[in-house]
Amino acid sequence: MKLGELVTQFLEHAEVGKNQSPKTVENYRHYLKRFTDWFGEKKSPKDITLETVQKFRLFLNRLEDEKGGQLLSIKTQNYHVIALRAFLKYLIKNDVPTLSPEKIDLSKIPERTVEYLSREELERLFEAVRAGSGSKLAQADVRSARDCAILETLYSTGLRVSELVSLNRAQVDLQRKEFMVRGKGRKPRIVFLSERAAASIQAYLKMRDDNFDPLFLNYRRARGGDDITLGEKRRLSTVMVEYLVRNYARRAGIIKKVTPHVLRHSFATELLVNGADIRSVQEMLGHSSITTTQIYTHLTNKRLREVHEKFHK
Repeated sequence: MKLGELVTQFLEHAEVGKNQSPKTVENYRHYLKRFTDWFGEKKSPKDITLETVQKFRLFLNRLEDEKGGQLLSIKTQNYHVIALRAFLKYLIKNDVPTLSPEKIDLSKIPERTVEYLSREELERLFEAVRAGSGSKLAQADVRSARDCAILETLYSTGLRVSELVSLNRAQVDLQRKEFMVRGKGRKPRIVFLSERAAASIQAYLKMRDDNFDPLFLNYRRARGGDDITLGEKRRLSTVMVEYLVRNYARRAGIIKKVTPHVLRHSFATELLVNGADIRSVQEMLGHSSITTTQIYTHLTNKRLREVHEKFHK
């Protein structure tokens, strides 16, 4: 069987057999298409060798991305290799002769650092959203109430922006201040709301007179007036949430680039700084591997600070 046909089988297996998320399957399709376009979809998997992989990686290293004309990052190049290894593993499991995926190593990438907001910056951000309409929240329009609920929820739960916009009203328990979400790989986890976040969501929901499922709705002002109507797509998009966070950060006078993911980083950093153990933070973030969570430890290691203060005179 030719390589292109086997890739199709692998993608179907990822979707149905392994029940992987649509985004994962889409990424596999994109990265493997790049490989088969380069290598030849009519070739046999027996033709894939370590030399083949090395030449493909050289091709990726010299390839410009499709958006800004920049060279592909090492991280993006590794994503291609990860997809290829998953495909080869599938072939080996199904007794199709090909290169063993264990022989392929990933490129070493620089240690990842994270951007997060200090407590003072967070309070400035929340103050900016509360003042978004020029009045107190109780008198604010429904969009300002929604925006306040969004930022409080992002910081209180550490949700990814995609998880936030997919929330429905029925799944959020404001009495228990907790709910379940499915993150990457459809992995379920429980997240918790602070008192402030729960109160913000409650205040927003009290201002709504609809029965739509999405927790956060897409509003727009009518032309030539102050009336607020629902957009054609009632569920708020990830792009709009990213815009809201960026806009309020600018109003708060925060110079650094602020995104929903920065609020997720701030959530994790605050927990660790205040003594939470890294395994608990891993569960709350929905990380499948502890190594992903360990990117925060160099920012928050109290023991090292205590050693420095004790012995550095």
